[in-house]
Amino acid sequence: MDSNIKHKENNTNGLFFIEKEQKIVAEMQYSFTDKNEITVNHTEVKPELKGKGVGTKLLDALADYARENNLKVVPLCPFVEVQFSRYQKYNDIKK
Repeated sequence: MDSNIKHKENNTNGLFFIEKEQKIVAEMQYSFTDKNEITVNHTEVKPELKGKGVGTKLLDALADYARENNLKVVPLCPFVEVQFSRYQKYNDIKK
């Protein structure tokens, strides 16, 4: 996982995020929908970071997490849905 990306979660939700000056500048939110499944609800990247691959870095961190924990991912978020359809590297985690 990218060293700039942080991760936190509780029993129902989780967040991969990047902070700059103690403010979140990029985030990918997910929720646990089943014991073996998470749903990515939302991805947001601040305008100054758009076009720099930050969303993909967040998704790759989430993908690593899903693989390590044997989870499938439901792409409710439009960004993740597009990435899943575009790249085969996510086929193993796609629900």
